[in-house]
Amino acid sequence: MDGETVRRAIRRIAHEIAEKHPQGNVALIGIQTRGVPLAHRLAREFSQIEPGQTLAVGSLDISFHRDDLARNIPVPKGSEVLFDVKDKTVILVDDVLYTGRTIRAAMDALCDLGRPRVIQLAVLVDRGHRELPIRPDFVGKNLPTQPQEKIRVRLSEQDGEDAVVLVKGVA
Repeated sequence: MDGETVRRAIRRIAHEIAEKHPQGNVALIGIQTRGVPLAHRLAREFSQIEPGQTLAVGSLDISFHRDDLARNIPVPKGSEVLFDVKDKTVILVDDVLYTGRTIRAAMDALCDLGRPRVIQLAVLVDRGHRELPIRPDFVGKNLPTQPQEKIRVRLSEQDGEDAVVLVKGVA
């Protein structure tokens, strides 16, 4: 995916969110690291689609909720959720959905903050290969992959450009 394709995918997800949630009471929470700028972009797109409506945006650090702590020592990035999640529809935002383990950890971390009315998931790329029964509600692009391949998402806020690249033969 080139930069324009990434931007179109984000715009499409924002339109889908606006269609499903015209009444508001929705918040976007980006999963550290690349889910955070995606959540901010979705919020900007949403406010252009629905003038006068803004979505609260937060960031979620899942470092200590991961199930691979024994193998990986986390480097905390910090969460910033400056609103009450209670009774809100919270849309978790991430760049790539793969096994579902990151999302499971994010749901655990989110529930530490309160009890949302509904939790939904928006991802830029769904690459398949789920290990947990988790599915996205909003998807920018489905990119079927092989387990040995990797998806690299590049965002201008962190990488200087927008792109999604398939890397073959990564173990």
